[in-house]
Amino acid sequence: MRRTTESQIELNYRILISTTDLRELLSCGISTATKIGIEAGARVQIGKRVLWNREKIQEYLNEMR
Repeated sequence: MRRTTESQIELNYRILISTTDLRELLSCGISTATKIGIEAGARVQIGKRVLWNREKIQEYLNEMR
């Protein structure tokens, strides 16, 4: 099985991000990051891979203020 390569594009310019990048963006653990992503409706599944829509997460967090 081939390993997924890391993107060279800066985090702020990506539309979809991995769970690892989501944790980095939110500065929290995997369970909290996943919970926030699901509540924001930002989960995108392509085959077995799960990615997160960065814009939806940012909108969700801005609404919480």
